[in-house]
Amino acid sequence: MFYLDIFMFFLFYHPIWKVYEEKLNMFIVLFYYTFVPKIKQNIMKKVLIMVIGSWLLIVGCSEKKQTGVKAPTRVCTEIISVNSQTNGQTYVGIVEEREATAVSFTSMGVVKRVLVNEGQMVSKGQLIAEMDDTQAHNLLSGAEAQMAQANDALERYKMLHDAGSLPEVQWVEIQSKVAQAKSQLELSRKNLADCRLIAPVSGIIGRKMLGAGETAMPSQAVVSILDISSVKVKVSIPESEIGDISTNTSSIIKVEAINGSFSGGAIEKGVQADALTHTYDIRIHVENSERKLLPGMVASVQFTTIQSQPTRQLSVPVTAVQRKADGSLFVWMVDNDSTAHRTPVTTDETIGNRIVVVTGISDGNRVVTEGYQKLSEGTKVIY
Repeated sequence: MFYLDIFMFFLFYHPIWKVYEEKLNMFIVLFYYTFVPKIKQNIMKKVLIMVIGSWLLIVGCSEKKQTGVKAPTRVCTEIISVNSQTNGQTYVGIVEEREATAVSFTSMGVVKRVLVNEGQMVSKGQLIAEMDDTQAHNLLSGAEAQMAQANDALERYKMLHDAGSLPEVQWVEIQSKVAQAKSQLELSRKNLADCRLIAPVSGIIGRKMLGAGETAMPSQAVVSILDISSVKVKVSIPESEIGDISTNTSSIIKVEAINGSFSGGAIEKGVQADALTHTYDIRIHVENSERKLLPGMVASVQFTTIQSQPTRQLSVPVTAVQRKADGSLFVWMVDNDSTAHRTPVTTDETIGNRIVVVTGISDGNRVVTEGYQKLSEGTKVIY
């Protein structure tokens, strides 16, 4: 009876009793008041062990059932819709400046200061940089002194020459020295002026190659000045397609970096193919009065022809298409019950960050675009 009292105390006062109170209440009370007096102590021990064991087994199974449900996987999805596209090949191009001018000193020297920065607009005749002119000033002073000495000698010997007391040969020699001094003076003045670097054209500073304290060599560019009032878009065209493009073929140019679309102008056609890729470079002129297009930007180019007709295509983000070990492609498609299924697809061209899907999905289907790494067939998802 002692063990039974402990058992009853455990059941009535243990916190988990509250969960199963309604189910076991009648059973325990009936058991306690009806059968206990008739059961011996050794039998009671066995019964207690069986009851406790069964009870713990029921509790354990119930907890497993409650914790065995897997939470849905969170993903990002997109509902596929038909997009209108213009059939025709899309090419990748690079924006180039209309003209680039490298500006450099004509003599060697140490750069004293550079007065412009990259991206700054400059005008023709504007001071760009200065070189240390100490030596040039010294040379100019020496040349001026020689010039003064030569002029003084010329005036003195001229009186003798006019009086007929100076040999003609000596007079010619004096005149030659004056001419040499004048030439040296002009050269010294030019060297001093060349210590100042002047913009030869108007434009925008593309790159700054040298800074203060660095040594500039003759013809070594200090800055580059770009004319981007209009730009060119360079495109490489396969040899099999270059014949379809003429100098007046119209084109549409899109630049994602500035989210802009532009109409292409006249076309410069290269006549020499790349030996490795067998492509010809063409350059499309594009007006750029607002200077939004900058050299180096990537552009997509599509040439418009009379035969071009709009087509309807299905496309998905490139990241949504996955590849199996055997090379086949698939996407994760989500059903109406939020279940993910692996769906085989076939694809076509890539346009920007999207890829055209030919078969496997339909208009209105929902596909997973992010979070597919944790998915398996039949996984429940939330989005």
